[in-house]
Amino acid sequence: MKSLDDLFLHFLQDIYYAERQLLKALPKMAKNAQEAALKDAFTVHRDETVEQIERLEQVFEYLGKRPKGVPCGAIKGLIEETEEVLADSDVGAVRDAGLVACGQAVEHYEMARYGALIAWAHAGGHTGVVSLLQQTLDEEKKADKLLNDLAVKHINSSAAALAKAA
Repeated sequence: MKSLDDLFLHFLQDIYYAERQLLKALPKMAKNAQEAALKDAFTVHRDETVEQIERLEQVFEYLGKRPKGVPCGAIKGLIEETEEVLADSDVGAVRDAGLVACGQAVEHYEMARYGALIAWAHAGGHTGVVSLLQQTLDEEKKADKLLNDLAVKHINSSAAALAKAA
């Protein structure tokens, strides 16, 4: 990568790959969550992810590039961590707390990527895609806040109560 445009394209391909992997992972996360509000959060975010992928494809089109992902080790690791939580926990509040943490890790990764892409789009003169990227960044922030609120208001205390009861 020799230019900001090269870096922009690489990270765009990275997040495109990541979003497509998350599209596969979110239904499993929803299925394995016990708390109805958490199931709903994952399901709603899956639907948002479909739209986010479509927006990324618009960014590729703007750049005159074919939509293509490049393997992303970070998202692979975050999904593997989620799989470990599912494998090593029973259905219930503790698993839900783990799913929230895994979901938030993904959201934070995505927020970092979209933030960088927005900054590079501004710097590189690709202002025509900033609003597409910003819309997705705003959705990622909203999803992170929702997960945090669910954890703080109910899920974490339910998980903690289980430990005290044991």
